[in-house]
Amino acid sequence: MAMINTEMPVNMPLTSSISSKRHLTIADCDAIDLAKEFGTPLWVLDEETIRENCRKYKKEFQKHHTDAEVVYASKALSNTAVLQIVTSEGLGIDVVSGGELYTAKMAKVAPEKIYFHGNNKSASELEEALDYGVGRIVVDNLQEIEKLTRIATEKNKQVNILLRVNPGIEAHTHEFIQTGKVDSKFGFSKEVLADIVQKVQGIPCLQFCGLHVHIGSQIQETKAFLLTIEEILDTWSLVRRKTKAELKELNLGGGIGIEYLPTELSPQIEHFARDITKTLEYKIKELKIPKPKLIIEPGRSIIGKAGITLYTVGTIKDIPEVRKYVCVDGGMADNPRPITYGAAYDAVIANKILEPKNDVVTIAGKFCESGDILIKNFHLQKAEEGDILAVFSTGAYNYSMSSNYNRFVKPAMILVNKGKAKVILKRENYEDLVRNDLPL
Repeated sequence: MAMINTEMPVNMPLTSSISSKRHLTIADCDAIDLAKEFGTPLWVLDEETIRENCRKYKKEFQKHHTDAEVVYASKALSNTAVLQIVTSEGLGIDVVSGGELYTAKMAKVAPEKIYFHGNNKSASELEEALDYGVGRIVVDNLQEIEKLTRIATEKNKQVNILLRVNPGIEAHTHEFIQTGKVDSKFGFSKEVLADIVQKVQGIPCLQFCGLHVHIGSQIQETKAFLLTIEEILDTWSLVRRKTKAELKELNLGGGIGIEYLPTELSPQIEHFARDITKTLEYKIKELKIPKPKLIIEPGRSIIGKAGITLYTVGTIKDIPEVRKYVCVDGGMADNPRPITYGAAYDAVIANKILEPKNDVVTIAGKFCESGDILIKNFHLQKAEEGDILAVFSTGAYNYSMSSNYNRFVKPAMILVNKGKAKVILKRENYEDLVRNDLPL
């Protein structure tokens, strides 16, 4: 396929280009052809972008810290094909529910590569985790210690655990996705950590391996992560003197942001890895503690920019001197982030990508909520009914948080690579909507 040579914005998949037809292409697949073949709304994932991000994370962290493991936070996007891709690149998998664990099992993820998180794990979820032999259970609270002890004792199993600690760091991100500040449902407070470690040391079926921290999501600067390392290791130094325990593993969670807009600047993986490992090295030398294994859990920064969503333009409503609405055939059910977080996105008309963005419009969905707005007051090419709109950076948390609101079916998801497209998630149909309904 002939291409027009032009530099593409940073918020698009790595393989993005423009064809001789002046259409957007991803991995040599014409977006207009994809929309015709698979229908819209359509989630499109670029395999090369996913793999390149996985490789870059592994390379950069292991370059600076040889005992480092990269674990994909599957809550960003969990389905069988995606987990197969990231594990084939050597990453572990972070799961937070029985459903995510089951998906990992279906993807044949090695159990020792699975980290099981969650602030309110049920007894049945813990049983499933122990039966599968997951590598680490990240313990979040005292009740979970008691529950896990009972289940492990009954099953005669020893469990490797990390303790999740709330570092008291408030990352600069939306309050709904801050998880490390003092007022949080997640983790043990620093003040009780020594007592918790001592308690775990007295339980034969629990093997204390280390600590886990996670301060939030879509964080656009590294300072909060560096402060977290210093804070958690200062805390650990005091705990170590009191308990004589060693910190074999330090899991720093995930959370670095991506560019949703072409004008944004997010931390680059190589700089993030360098700064994290440099701070860790400095701090362990200062405190004279053994170097722990380093674990990092990226999600959005692996999958986010690999995804785009294709929509078909329908109604165009122009209210003079007020607003021009361009309505598409999806919206808040396939992307709830704008109505939930006020998240911002970038888009183009895929079949008019080289035309000037002279129209100021609001991209509206077709759901029965006035707040069903994907992008507000946005410069776009002149839209007409039947055009294909491409919204960028939709790989993370769109499918994961999608719904059947208004009894809409969920879109299909396709994986594109080297000019070929493969369905990795079937489009739902009306029968799927009523499959679990029981009539009177």
